[in-house]
Amino acid sequence: MSRVKRGNVARKRRKAVLKQAKGFRGSLSKLFRQANQAVMHALVNKYRDRRNRKRDFRALWITRINAALKNEISYSKFTGLLNKKNVELNRKMLSEIAISNPEVFDDIVKFVKK
Repeated sequence: MSRVKRGNVARKRRKAVLKQAKGFRGSLSKLFRQANQAVMHALVNKYRDRRNRKRDFRALWITRINAALKNEISYSKFTGLLNKKNVELNRKMLSEIAISNPEVFDDIVKFVKK
């Protein structure tokens, strides 16, 4: 079997990992072993948090809508009435309307309640 020299491949791999670890503190950005572990952890967190971000934003929109309702009606009843009236505004748009145009949001609430 022929001899395989791994110099270029290994260096390229290590450089790629160290490039990903740029900005990490201390040896986590300088030494390959520590950097490799830190990068693997970072990638796991990144993958998980891309999914969690969607949850977080949905919770934020619901909180904003609930706050804009000002105890006139509960959020769950409001969404139920929206579905009954076939108002097809999603939570993101409702929260944006509640922030930027409170009087329009109040009109939506009145329309849904009647």
